[in-house]
Amino acid sequence: MSTIEKVQEEVLVEELVDNLNEIILFNDDVNTFDHVIETLIKVCEHDPLQAEQCAILVHYTGKCTVKTGSIKELQPKCSALLDAGLSAEIQ
Repeated sequence: MSTIEKVQEEVLVEELVDNLNEIILFNDDVNTFDHVIETLIKVCEHDPLQAEQCAILVHYTGKCTVKTGSIKELQPKCSALLDAGLSAEIQ
């Protein structure tokens, strides 16, 4: 294996590992379904059906992964969810 191939492989592995982060949205007794759905559409770029399904999952199971990606990509989205009054964290 050449040095270039080795470096490319290492970069691909790092990108793969970095994209394993996820935003977990947690259930609360404060926010309405409509607010959660609207926020997921705006912040996480969900389509309406996906946002509704996530809201239902959060309601019945207590949590749901709403976005995966790199920490750099997820931090501002998680902050926006928190600013909207939702309970979320990056794992």
